[in-house]
Amino acid sequence: MPHTNPASPILQLRGAQVAYGQIQAVKGVDLDLFAGELVSLIGANGAGKTTTLNAIAGTLQLSGGSMSYGGDSIAGLPAHKRLRAGIALVPEGRGIFTRLTVEENLRMGAYTRKDKAEIEADMQRVYELLPRVKERLQQVAGTLSGGEQQMVAIGRALLSRPKLLLLDEPSMGLAPLIVEKIFEVIHTVMKQGVTVLLVEQNANLALGYSNRAYVMDGGKITISGSGQELLHDPKVREAYLGEIA
Repeated sequence: MPHTNPASPILQLRGAQVAYGQIQAVKGVDLDLFAGELVSLIGANGAGKTTTLNAIAGTLQLSGGSMSYGGDSIAGLPAHKRLRAGIALVPEGRGIFTRLTVEENLRMGAYTRKDKAEIEADMQRVYELLPRVKERLQQVAGTLSGGEQQMVAIGRALLSRPKLLLLDEPSMGLAPLIVEKIFEVIHTVMKQGVTVLLVEQNANLALGYSNRAYVMDGGKITISGSGQELLHDPKVREAYLGEIA
């Protein structure tokens, strides 16, 4: 079911551009995210999806256009201040600290916070959401399976208390059964009130879970609509779902 949108988006991009030197990777993207939605960004490799996520997280800066979060411009805001404002990124490849324990990894997510009692309460919530993570607390994170590492990365991001969670290819390299579990966790996080923007190669699964979705091609948004609309769009099916319309 498409989400009922409140009047103003939590995140808004208008004409957003990102360049790597002379190479324009994102070429004038308009994108809206409304509170409580799960929105997918799908497209081929090199379409500009990861670059867009990194620009929202602040690890890359816009070379043109505008970006607002909660109604305020964040185009010049550094990444750590965006994290404090509630924007958390789970990067492609998970980016966990392989030599630290699972518990140490999780607590790294709360490094900008000082509210110790609330942090402990949030740790308990993460354990409820991710029971496998709780079982592995004292294990060195580098020894976990790929799926377990992905759950640790999501748990770590949740410890920053995000309002907006950015997920880059959370299913990459994982077995189908684990992928289903990861998506169930993402859906639960969204139902708990966190807005989610998801970049995902598994377009079928992503669109099935999404309120809305955007298709990105060559640094531009080419199609947008509800998850179900895109799931049944012949062009999308042929290009991204491996089916001939």
